[in-house]
Amino acid sequence: MVDTHCHLDSCKPANAELVANARALGVTKIATVGMDPATNPLALAAATEFDGVSAIVGRHPNAAEGWQATDIEEIERAAAGPGVVAVGETGLDYYRDRAPRADQIAAFEAQLDLARRLDLPVVIHTRAAEDDTFAVLAEHADGLTVILHCFSAPDRLDEAVERGYVCSFAGNVTYESAADLQDAARRVPDELLMVETDAPYLTPVPMRGEPNEPANVTHTAEFVAELRGVGYGELERVVEATAARVLGW
Repeated sequence: MVDTHCHLDSCKPANAELVANARALGVTKIATVGMDPATNPLALAAATEFDGVSAIVGRHPNAAEGWQATDIEEIERAAAGPGVVAVGETGLDYYRDRAPRADQIAAFEAQLDLARRLDLPVVIHTRAAEDDTFAVLAEHADGLTVILHCFSAPDRLDEAVERGYVCSFAGNVTYESAADLQDAARRVPDELLMVETDAPYLTPVPMRGEPNEPANVTHTAEFVAELRGVGYGELERVVEATAARVLGW
C-alpha cells in the first residue's frame, strides 16, 4: 500500500519512527506535503533522507494571505529538488477563511500554471469552496493531472470523473456520518482512485481519536476495499497502479 498524502513534519513521532511504522504494515511509499516556505524544505529533507518518501511542495490556501506574483519563485525552486512528485497542496478553503479569497485564488492559479510549466501533477485542497475550485480548475487546469486530495465533494463526483481528476480518499471516508463520501468511494473508477492519510489529521476508524500517521492508510484501504466489494490485495493493486501513473512511483 502507499500513502499519497501526509504531513510528516506535523506528526509528533520522529520521521524515522513514522516511516518504520508504515513499512512494518506494508506501506512502501509515502508522499509528504509542504504547505508554505517553512514546511516545503522539511518535505524536501524527508524525501532526501528516507527511501520511499517523496515530496509535494506548494502553498496551502490557508497560507496564501499577502500572496505576490513573485511568491511562486520559492515554490518553483522547491519543486526542482530531488524527490518532488507534485505541486500543492493548493486550492481554496472558505471554511477556515484564513486568507483573503482573492489571495487564495491568485496563489491557486499561479500554482496551476507552475504545474503546467514543470509537467507535474497538482494536488488540490478544497473546503466549502467547491464551486469556485471547480471553476478555477475548468479555466486553468486543462491538460493537467489533477488530484483532489481528501476527496470531499461527493456531489461533484460525476464532474470530477468526466474531467479525469484523481480522487484520493482519507480516513474520514470511514466515519459513520460519511455515507455520501462512501458512495463516492464505491463509484469512482479504478484508474482515478487513490487513498491517503492526510496525517496527522483525519485518523480513520478504528484508530480515530488518536493522532494519525502514514501506517494508518491500511485501515482506510481496508475500508474502501470492503465498500467496493474487493479484497485488500486487489484494492492495493488498483491504488498502487494509479499512484505509479500519477506520481511517477
